[in-house]
Amino acid sequence: MKLLRYGPAGAEKPGLLDNAGLLRDLSAHVADITGATVDDATLAKLRGIDPASLPVVEGEQRIGPCIGNIGKFLCIGLNYSDHAAETGAAIPEHPILFFKANSAIVGAYDDVIMPRGSTRTDWEVELGVVIGKTAKYVSKEEALNHVAGYCIVNDVSERHFQSRLSGQWTKGKSCDTFGPTGPWLVTRDEVPDPQNLSMYCDVNGKRMQNGNTRTMIFSVAEIIEHLSGLMTLHPGDVIATGTPPGVGLGVKPEPVFLKVGDVMELGIQGLGQQRQKVGQDA
Repeated sequence: MKLLRYGPAGAEKPGLLDNAGLLRDLSAHVADITGATVDDATLAKLRGIDPASLPVVEGEQRIGPCIGNIGKFLCIGLNYSDHAAETGAAIPEHPILFFKANSAIVGAYDDVIMPRGSTRTDWEVELGVVIGKTAKYVSKEEALNHVAGYCIVNDVSERHFQSRLSGQWTKGKSCDTFGPTGPWLVTRDEVPDPQNLSMYCDVNGKRMQNGNTRTMIFSVAEIIEHLSGLMTLHPGDVIATGTPPGVGLGVKPEPVFLKVGDVMELGIQGLGQQRQKVGQDA
């Protein structure tokens, strides 16, 4: 299934994208798409509904983040071997973890707004993992059974804030609008192998990132195993699993960063596409 949330920010309604690409309303069956409604039992119930019996949502609609009330937004850094190579970084021994503030979360087509003083805002297409079942000390063999589904995340990053304002990477990752998530939550039954998904990011129509999840250093299962040994993962938590090569910071001979008016278009095989226009805070 492809689950989504549509409507004004803060007042989104639950929806389902059917096989014909029609948006259908799920409000009669669930109040929202959140951690409370992405457990296996609820997803099985939704899967049993004939999409043709659901009302078609007419007219142009804003598509919000594909899951609401996200608990933790966990991010893995330097998790692609080819991305680590382009940045000159050593291969990490364990997954590098940072957090993205929930106030950064927006829809897949919402504008990305650079904060005041930003001159080094960058793009990062990433596979997002949505937890559907509580995970604590989970083995990698059992890890994927705790996944509700997958989505696209654009881990937008302000590189100056990230590396030159002291402290943690979180400073450069958590600016408002720096977490476009969605457009859909694709349930795990439709993604049999999360380690073989092609992905891309275009900026102003130019292909900048062109990768595949098979070059991850730590697989989705290994990431869940590692994180669940450190903290409990709850339904509705989101993990952004790292980005392939082609970020602006890695462009040679000089890095290239986003400017006002630029357009990012990104996608992952089977998970849809995102599109954001870049603006600037006043």
